[in-house]
Amino acid sequence: MFELLFLGTSASAPTIQRGLSSLMVLHDEYRFMVDCGEGTQRQILRSGLGFKRLSRILLTHSHLDHILGLAGLVSTLLRWETVPRLEIYGSEYTLRRVRTLLFDVVLGPEKHKLDLQLIPIQPGIFFTGKDFSISAVPVRHRGPGCLGYIFAEHSKRPFLDAKAAALGVPQGPERRELVQGRPITLENGRIIQPDEVLGPPQPGTRLVVIGDTGRTHNLVEACQEADALVIEATYLEEDAAMARRYMHLTAHQAAELAQKAQVGQLILNHISRRYPEKRILAEARSVFPNTRVARDFDRFVIRSVSQSEVTVS
Repeated sequence: MFELLFLGTSASAPTIQRGLSSLMVLHDEYRFMVDCGEGTQRQILRSGLGFKRLSRILLTHSHLDHILGLAGLVSTLLRWETVPRLEIYGSEYTLRRVRTLLFDVVLGPEKHKLDLQLIPIQPGIFFTGKDFSISAVPVRHRGPGCLGYIFAEHSKRPFLDAKAAALGVPQGPERRELVQGRPITLENGRIIQPDEVLGPPQPGTRLVVIGDTGRTHNLVEACQEADALVIEATYLEEDAAMARRYMHLTAHQAAELAQKAQVGQLILNHISRRYPEKRILAEARSVFPNTRVARDFDRFVIRSVSQSEVTVS
């Protein structure tokens, strides 16, 4: 299960209702911020999350509406000393611009306690947790080094409680051993193998987060059967020529990608002030009905189909 918290959902410039691009992906004790537009630190405070355990930031590309908030955020972390280490991931091209912003402007020559690490990544798996991994995928937008991110839980074999009870496996550490793939010996001497009490593997939750992009055909495989896809919808089809010019998507194009990739749910963000939200939603739902338009501070709980349906609060 992954939880999404949208901190900023506006395209290019903030509006009264929407801040600039940023969202948080939460999984157990992990927190990953994706992009950090201007004003994100205030959005974090308004969301109630605060800065604790904010130690990893993933950047989709180098445009200012996606990175400018790093300056204020890092400056605050230096003063409050709430985070001992901050890792910022992105392409080499993106991190060159971030390095100039943070090390030349914010940090300067002064000594500080924050262990700030800029970690360049390429397409493929770059982070592995206890039961999930994060992969980067190449995205085509204006300029080089644009990335999207796949958050994927490892597949799991469910524990068959009724079968374990029938075999006489007691509650407690014995069951934990079996779940972890190790056989146990009962008091009567009988050996129970994990395969006797574990069901077939079930896929874990798969979440795909794409930033700005002007192409979708190269993303179908990466998004295939994801439980949720987060992607931009900066324009409507009536302005498709402008979308092509600036390498952005229309709501219709985003929905077509969701349809081709057979995702569970489509969540649109990077919303332009040009259009009422209901028009964006209507255009996308005409192609892919299970579509939502994210607003600032919306929370989504993403689960695989084998766990339960995707819910939103």
